Amino acid sequence: MKPEHMEEKRMIRHSLALAAALSGMAALSGSALAQANEQFIPALVYRTGAYAPNGIPFANGVADYWTLINERDGGINGVKIIFEECETGYATDKGVECYERLKSKGPTGAAYFSPLSTGITFALTEKVPTDKIPLLTMGYGRSESKNGAVFPWNFIAVGSYWTAADVAIQHIAKELGGFDNLKGKKISLVYHDSPYGKEPILALEARAKLNGFTFKAIPVTHQGVEQKSQWLAIRQDRPDYVLLWGWGVMNSTSIKEAAAVAYPRDKIIGVWWSGAEPDVIPAGDQATGYKALMLQHPGGKFKVHDDLEKFVIAKDKSAGKDTFAQVLYNRGIINSMIGVEAIRKAQEKYGKKPLTGEQVRWGFENLVLSAERLKELGFEGMLKPMKFTCQDHQGADEARVHQWDGKQWKIISDYYKADLSILDPLVKEQADKYAKEKNITPRDCSKES
Repeated sequence: MKPEHMEEKRMIRHSLALAAALSGMAALSGSALAQANEQFIPALVYRTGAYAPNGIPFANGVADYWTLINERDGGINGVKIIFEECETGYATDKGVECYERLKSKGPTGAAYFSPLSTGITFALTEKVPTDKIPLLTMGYGRSESKNGAVFPWNFIAVGSYWTAADVAIQHIAKELGGFDNLKGKKISLVYHDSPYGKEPILALEARAKLNGFTFKAIPVTHQGVEQKSQWLAIRQDRPDYVLLWGWGVMNSTSIKEAAAVAYPRDKIIGVWWSGAEPDVIPAGDQATGYKALMLQHPGGKFKVHDDLEKFVIAKDKSAGKDTFAQVLYNRGIINSMIGVEAIRKAQEKYGKKPLTGEQVRWGFENLVLSAERLKELGFEGMLKPMKFTCQDHQGADEARVHQWDGKQWKIISDYYKADLSILDPLVKEQADKYAKEKNITPRDCSKES
């Protein structure tokens, strides 16, 4: 072969190699660019174990709403959501392990965590101030974390367990014909022997002192499947009402044991984590008449479900369509909606890009979900408007009651507003106590913008 032909072939090979290299670099650059425009949100879940019946529908709702934001909107103002589940089994140690593993993922780290466990929340409350990652604990967690001056990283959205306890007593008073008729009555609390189950006790003790009823707290050990002795004691004591603070299989077990000792189910009122389909369906007809608090929202379809069906269910991208529109599925989509809107709010200040947990915390603290905005989002009828501030990290203090008729939940009350003249002093007392124990100087919210 002539030298000039060999040189020509060499140049062609060089050009092809260069083109391939440039093409690869472009692909890598595009991939890196895509990854740089993603917001990572972790999901602590429990799809296995004794608490899975309740954990699964919630986790499905959480994931499906994030998928909806990506599929319908292309992300949050163009920033795609990436998420990863980590199985905790409702165990605090596993929850902490998941937190440590996921907190630094994504281009800017975790936007926020939702532990779905009061025990895990207690543990992470000690860690998030250092890591600067907010906790969204909707309807659970430390009740005193409503005080954002002491707990700047905790957002106990929609209601606390003290909200729930107070509303439960208000509903009992209404059934009895007034608060005066609480005097001399006996009210027992059957509770999961964990930080979750113990959380309402302070508020119930305050109400008992104020309203003159006898209060008794009855613990049930993890996992909640052994309750015969507790319900035999209830049969002997004959309380006028029983409040149930259970979770997972504990709830349906309580209803079955109540039936076994002939305790009337319409005199049992569960917290909002004891008032979903998995809590009553396993008990069959024995659950008829059982009542539970609502974290405002019911089960069933609302406007947002039309979009979920179109962009998630129909595309076979649902995390679990068999739980679609159930009570806890709906709670999951509400949880994700609040988190997404906090990120969207933070983008107004920091730009339409992946944000750090510290930036998202500002979004939570300045989030206003008006009636108009809830309607735009498709949540009209599910939630009432709420507003978070530096001082108020709860945003709402209302709840309703529904009752199982054997086939479905029926709403049986209007909204009750928790009595803040009772609860606010408790919040201040316990938040101040925590601040002193942890050597925390509360923020001056009057100086916060």
